[in-house]
Amino acid sequence: MPLKVLKEFKVNYLQVLDKDGNCDEKLKPKLTSKQIRDMYKYMVLARIFDDRALKLQRQGRIGTYPSIAGQEASQVGSAYALDKNAWIFPSFREHAALILRGVPMDKLYLYYAGDERGNIINGKTNCFMTTVPVGTHLLHAVGFAWANKLKGKTIPSVAFFGDGSTSEGDFHESMNFASVFKVPVIFICQNNQYAISVPRNKQTASETLAQKSIAYGFPGIQVDGNDVFAVYKATKEALKHVKSGKGPYFIECFTYRISDHTTADDWTRYRSKKEVEEWKKKYPILRLKRYMLKKNIWTEKDEAKLIKLAEDMVSKSVNLFESVKPADPSDIFKYMYAEMPWNLKEQLKGVGA
Repeated sequence: MPLKVLKEFKVNYLQVLDKDGNCDEKLKPKLTSKQIRDMYKYMVLARIFDDRALKLQRQGRIGTYPSIAGQEASQVGSAYALDKNAWIFPSFREHAALILRGVPMDKLYLYYAGDERGNIINGKTNCFMTTVPVGTHLLHAVGFAWANKLKGKTIPSVAFFGDGSTSEGDFHESMNFASVFKVPVIFICQNNQYAISVPRNKQTASETLAQKSIAYGFPGIQVDGNDVFAVYKATKEALKHVKSGKGPYFIECFTYRISDHTTADDWTRYRSKKEVEEWKKKYPILRLKRYMLKKNIWTEKDEAKLIKLAEDMVSKSVNLFESVKPADPSDIFKYMYAEMPWNLKEQLKGVGA
């Protein structure tokens, strides 16, 4: 007896801006010239922040650091599209999104210098803390949105994660729960092709990562993650979907990590220089700049001013971060429990002595 096909599915792919800066005007989202320039400025600022962080790490002034080089469009395009009341749940490589949402750069530097006070974020930014454990924050994002829904509030959660997270149980649990209870969560997977040294084809046999949402009963789309217009447009659509009460939405940003996984990694041991050079041709910042130059909404003089401004902002942030006084060791004890137990009180006395 032949098997009955219950439902066929497909995964759409979205690209608006190609690597040479040519734009499909029919697909282009409604953006003013100012908005386009703003997104470009944030991408450049994030790139300069990132470059300085790498230098600081090599000088021993911060600890292990994960570069975002190549993923600026995935973060800026999505974060720029969000409403102010949406909450971002980052992993450990969302510096551009956090900067755009108002998280001070000196706080980010402080965190990567090993000081947890860098993770104390002003609530007005609507950003949760940086999360290093892979995939665990997806559950937090779903729980936060679910709690608000129980209170009668539609406050979207936006969870950023890498392709490696899709191999974690937390990923599947969060997707399933969010769909069953129609929770307003946007899952944004930055598929940068490698989970540390493990290539994407060793993560899953699925043709795309976006199609994983179909198994859980909600929409998924794959976008060119180096195309800021495509990411912005997909995020706007996802935001509309989750706010309408239809449940979660999945966006796979097909992008590439140009640099090492972190400064403790060496990418030359698991991928070729030729591969990296090919992806550099698709670099998101260059792509958007080429578009703006063609449309006469940007000049090389504008570029020089932006670089100078961004470098000054980053330098001031570094000075702020390095001027912070060392933390009080007693903080380790004070913030562990709501009420300090007797054994910690004894240990605290020892620290004081």
